[in-house]
Amino acid sequence: MRLRIITIGTKMPPWVSQGVDEYSKRMPRELKVEWKELPLAQRGKGTSADKLREKEGEQILKAIPAGDKVIALDVRGKSLSTEQLADQLANWQMSGANYSLLIGGPDGLSKACLEKAERRWSLSDLTLPHPLVRILLAEQLYRAWTITVNHPYHRE
Repeated sequence: MRLRIITIGTKMPPWVSQGVDEYSKRMPRELKVEWKELPLAQRGKGTSADKLREKEGEQILKAIPAGDKVIALDVRGKSLSTEQLADQLANWQMSGANYSLLIGGPDGLSKACLEKAERRWSLSDLTLPHPLVRILLAEQLYRAWTITVNHPYHRE
């Protein structure tokens, strides 16, 4: 199984790249995590947030491999506990499908991206900066996997 995380924004600070890399490399071969960074849409004085979302959404949709199931990270999505995420991750693995998780830019995900998603997932009710979302997502995926294999990383 492969999890592809498609995210808007490049040129992350080194601490973000290091954190994401650290958790991603801990994942087992049978649960490969790939990160696909896409550039922000060109921002200008007269550019509306809707137009930016749409441009970025087009890039995201093109980056989703054919046949992938899609999960959108969205503040209005359903929250999951770590244990619920572990159950979900186990179900994803049993399905045999590959998944693409979408992280929008500063203005969020386009309507088309949200409609393509079979699920909307909220990491928190808090407003989180996108660099932190990457690390939080990477760590929670790793933690969820450790639960599924009874690894001592996670302690209740």
